[in-house]
Amino acid sequence: MDRNTFEKRLRDEGFSQTVIVEREANGRLDLHTHPFEALALILAGEIRIDVDGGSRLYRVGDVFHLVAEQPHAESYGPEGVRYLVGRR
Repeated sequence: MDRNTFEKRLRDEGFSQTVIVEREANGRLDLHTHPFEALALILAGEIRIDVDGGSRLYRVGDVFHLVAEQPHAESYGPEGVRYLVGRR
């Protein structure tokens, strides 16, 4: 998905707060939650998200979604990751 289409989707779905997030190469966040729902577009690098016993790798152009308070772990690729995230 391209950035313009994604930003329109965020607006249409009521994600009023948007943030660019950057994480370091080969970094990791162990199991945690967020108090907000997140919908994110990968802009650079890659991120692996482990949730509900499964794991999925997201690369440039991919979109991931996490509901509020959903336990998950994150790990970042050799170039780190940068993504645009809408929160609500």
